[in-house]
This record gives sequence, structure tokens and C-alpha cells, in this order.
Amino acid sequence: MVDVDQLSGGQMAAPADAAPADARPAHRPGVVKALIGLLLGMFVSMLASTVVSTSLPVIVHDLDGDQAAYTWVVTATLLTTAISTPIWGKLADLFDRKLLIQIAIVIFVLATAAAGFSQNPETLIAFRALQGVGAGGLAALSQVIMADIISPRERGRYMGLFGAVMAVATIGGPLLGGVITDAFGWRWNFFVALPVAVAALIIQQRTLHLPKRPSRAVRIDYVGIVLLSAAVSLLLVWVTNAGTSFDWWSLPTALMVGGSALATLVFIVAELRTPEPLIPLRLFRSATFTLAVIASIATGISMFGTTVFLSQYMQMARGATPTEAGIMTIPMIAGLLLASVIVGALISRHGHWKPYLVVGGILLTAGSALLSTIHYDTPFALVSLYMFLLGAGVGMTMQNLVLVVQNTADPREMGVASSGVTFFRSLGGTIGVSVMGAALASQATTLTGERQGDIAAALSDLGTQGATLAQELQSGTIPQVAALPEALRVIFEDIYAQAIAHSFLIAVPVAIVSLIAIVFLPNTPLNRMTTTERIHAGEADLATVSTSTGMNALPATGRTTASRVARRR
Repeated sequence: MVDVDQLSGGQMAAPADAAPADARPAHRPGVVKALIGLLLGMFVSMLASTVVSTSLPVIVHDLDGDQAAYTWVVTATLLTTAISTPIWGKLADLFDRKLLIQIAIVIFVLATAAAGFSQNPETLIAFRALQGVGAGGLAALSQVIMADIISPRERGRYMGLFGAVMAVATIGGPLLGGVITDAFGWRWNFFVALPVAVAALIIQQRTLHLPKRPSRAVRIDYVGIVLLSAAVSLLLVWVTNAGTSFDWWSLPTALMVGGSALATLVFIVAELRTPEPLIPLRLFRSATFTLAVIASIATGISMFGTTVFLSQYMQMARGATPTEAGIMTIPMIAGLLLASVIVGALISRHGHWKPYLVVGGILLTAGSALLSTIHYDTPFALVSLYMFLLGAGVGMTMQNLVLVVQNTADPREMGVASSGVTFFRSLGGTIGVSVMGAALASQATTLTGERQGDIAAALSDLGTQGATLAQELQSGTIPQVAALPEALRVIFEDIYAQAIAHSFLIAVPVAIVSLIAIVFLPNTPLNRMTTTERIHAGEADLATVSTSTGMNALPATGRTTASRVARRR
């Protein structure tokens, strides 16, 4: 009888259908300890980002920034996150992943702390851009390392831990940021993550032990990095400034859009020719990867775009303080948290992921569409429901799209495959925030012009204070709506509510495309092997097939062949 264990190098593939559908896989020894360092790194990244979300209107106002500056404070981080994510993913396939994630934490936290000393919007934007480089590393490497130590089928069991981290960072971060801003000033928001980062580095060093990877020649695709950065940057600069600094149809538009298209074309040609491409285009031969990328773009727009502008809506359309804005966005975070934890557990228990992704796509579309209808006086119970639906849609789709790609990806390219999906999600979020911010600024300007008579009447009733406020409003600086006199506050709450709702409408058609992509995703069963185990089993090609399929693939199955094997033994 043929010894299949010998053929597979002693690593027998666990069949995806070997256990009952409701059987729960056993805990792997040391996984929880290894996850501690990884979770702390993710917590640092999320905390440093969410703690400033509710204070951004105050920060931009204090630094004399306009709506374009507000958008770029967010976009700068998302842009460098998107660009650096595939770079980190490629490095993860070449270098020590533990060292890389520690470097990413250091870059992220030092840039965050430096942003706290900013004296103008330009400096803040620059440090936020550097912050995104570290965030890209944490986003890419955390997914890759998870695949190293946890199989796709088992991952849902540990979603409770990830849910706890997400809850503390995404709910506690904005609340903490609001309290710090109201009590001590917004600059302290940038320093609060430092002690947590030190603890994360120490604990990672002690608890995160990853399998040794074989060394090989390293080739960095520097040309690809430059071309990708140029293509994305030109597109975002154009989206942000078109319609304000120059016309939509103008020479700057032609130069920026044409330059972005040319850089993209040259990038594709360069990736096809280089032996170690930044984003291997062969990944797009997989229907799973291609459709997951399309769906991830919409998830990024919904997750980043709506989150950024919901905080602005709470403060500028409902007169909330930063602390109150943090509390008011809890329904969205609750939807995200509950959906990710519950769906993760159900996927791990039963092994079925497709229905949950489809439902998530539906909720994503419904939440985006409903949020586009809100006004400054919309009952908060309805706004909460809309936020909850959107959060649940994001929770069901965000991590699970990476999961289905990792489930079918070549284990030797797990870094670039995982970071590829994360890259396009970040890119979608970056473009989404830019487009939504541009639409918001344009709509707010139009509505302000239409309400000039009401604004002038309200200012004339305020005497000397009215003249001061008129000068501030004419400067283009984002007003601190909650501090305006009652007559003016109601006008600007209505203006910004309509403008923000208009920007939410942009996410709806993209969410519909995402839902269509999810529906057509191949329904591949989840694997029970980690990346390391799949590499070890790769020679026998048994990593992603069941035992019966693997046996059928063996060439010698007849009686004559069996007797030959017996004689050899």
C-alpha cells in the first residue's frame, strides 16, 4: 500500500470535509500567546487613529485649515497606507515578519507623536503621511502573520479576541479622544499611544514566535514603488483640488489625469517584466482574488469615508462636542463589532462563508443609501439604525474578504496576496475620502451661497460680534459650528448636514458593484492548514484538496502497481 505520509513529507493534509460541519477545531498550542503581541500592535494602530477622529474638526479649526485641509489630514494617512501596504506585503515574503511588524509600530507611533507638535495644517499632513507608512505595515503584516499561525477554518474561533481589541480601540478611542480634547487639548491625543506602543514591542519580543523562513535572494521593485506612488498621488491631488483650485475641465486636469493614467500603464508593463513584482499581476488570474479586490474597494469607501464624515456630521450638523460625537458614533462600531465576532464564530463552526458575505454586501449598500438621506434634524434613533446597518455590513465583509483570498492563495505568495486585497481596500478608502470630501466642500460652498441672505441677516443682528464672525467665515476656515450663536448655528447645521448626506450618496453605486462581485465569488471550502503547513505539504500538492482527491491524483492505483510497491518494500 502506498504511504501517502511519505509522499507528502510527513505532512498529511487535513481534508476540509473530514469533520462534521459543526465540529470545532482544537486550539493550537501557543497560538493565544503568539496573538498577544500581534493584537497589541493592532491595538496601537487603531487607538492612535481613532483617538483623533472626533477631534479633527477642532484640530483643523485651531490650525486655520479649510475643508481641503480637513480632507487631506485624513487622505494623507490613507494614501501612504495604500501605497506602502503592498510594499510591506512583498517584504513579508522576503524578510523576518516579526522584525518588520516591530519596525512598522515604531514608525507609526513616532510619526503620531510628532504630529502632536504641528503648528499648521501642512506639518500635520506631512506627519500623518508618515504615520500611514507604519499603518500600512501593521495592516498588511497582521493579516500575513495570522495566516502563519491560524488556518482559515480556525480563525473565527479567535475573533472574540480581535473583537475585544476592536471594541476598546474603536469605541474607547473616540471617547478618550473627545475627553482629552475637551479637558487637556487636542495635542495630547497624539501622545496617548506611546506607552501602549512600548508595551506592545516588549510583549511581541517575548511572545510572538514565528516559523523560520528559508532565505533567498532579495529584489525590491523600486520602479514599481515609484510608479504606483505617482499614479495614486496624482489622482488624489486632482480629485481634491478640481473644482476649487482649477476647473474640472482644464489643463491641470488633463496633466494630472493623463499623468496618472500613464504611470498606471507603465506600472503594469513594469510589473509584467520584473522578476519580483510589487503586485504580481498573475494574482488577477484567480477569480477569487479579482472579485475580492473589487468588493474590497467598496468596503474601504464605506469604512473610511463614512466614518470620517460621520464624526464631522455629529459636530457640525448636530452641534455635538468631540466627546459627544464619540458617543454618538457607537451604533456603527457596535454593528461592526457584533457582526465580525458573531459571523467569525459561525464561519469557524460551520465552514460556510458565502451567505454572510452576501448579507454583508446588502447591509453595506442599504446603510450607505440610508445615510445619504439624513438631515440635521433627522431623529437620532434613525441615524443610529443607519449607522448600525453600515457597521454590520463592514464587519461581515472587511476581514472575510481577506480570509477567502488567503484560503486559495499560493502559500509562498501569502504576503503579496493578503496585502493586495488590503491595498485595494485602502486605495478605495483613500479615493472615497477624497471624492466625498471634494463633493462635501463643493456642496457646502453652493449651499452657503444660496443661504447668503439668511447668513447676512443673522450676522447683522449680532453687531460687533457679527463683523468678527463674518471675517472668520469668509476666510474659508471650517467654522466651529457648536460655538456659533443660535441663529447662525441652525443655518450652518442645515448646510453641513445636506452636504455630508450628499457625499454619502457617492458610496451607494460602489456598494452595489461590491455586492455583485461578492455574489460571483467562487464558494471554495475553507482550508484547515496554516500557511506553514501548506508549504510543507506543497510537494505532494495536498494542501488545498481533500484526502480522497489527493489519493485519486496519485498515478499508481492498479493491482499491478500495488504489487510492485510491495516487492520494493
